[in-house]
Amino acid sequence: METGKVIVSPLRFQLTLMRLCHQVLEHHENAGDLCIIGIQERGVHLADRLCVHLESMTRGRPFKYGKIDITFYRDDFRRRDKPIRASRTEMDFGIEGKKVLLVDDVLYTGRTVHAAIATLQDYGRPSSIELLCMVDRRFNRHFPIRADYTGIAVDALEQEYVRVQFSQVDGSDSILLYSGKQNT
Repeated sequence: METGKVIVSPLRFQLTLMRLCHQVLEHHENAGDLCIIGIQERGVHLADRLCVHLESMTRGRPFKYGKIDITFYRDDFRRRDKPIRASRTEMDFGIEGKKVLLVDDVLYTGRTVHAAIATLQDYGRPSSIELLCMVDRRFNRHFPIRADYTGIAVDALEQEYVRVQFSQVDGSDSILLYSGKQNT
């Protein structure tokens, strides 16, 4: 397997994660008003970590936390050569009138976030939706979507891709930049 160039080390990753948590708390003092929703698959790993840190920082006040699968809301799900594999949606609450924080690892074209917003409509009409991502790939956006909270911005070419690694699944926390087509 090809190796990528490390653009964010484990130490910087932790600092960035904590900064994002502080920014969220600055804008949402009352934990009961905020629903954190991770986008399957890799956005969930970031959302898991955010929730742990946020609950610790707020002395155990829990946030409503869910995980959504967007597979059948994507605009390209019928255009695939191979059968798609859906992940599990885990949301045992409605979002009617709530503040929602959508979490994903990388914001690139905006299509994933667009599909996530469409998915959320099945759970009610939130009062607001914000987006948090670890990496904003600012080039090649297809939808007019921007992140409210961004870990880092990466100006990668179309032939390059960015992968966020999480210690709980990949063995270490880091962000890598690869050249060529994405194989994952």
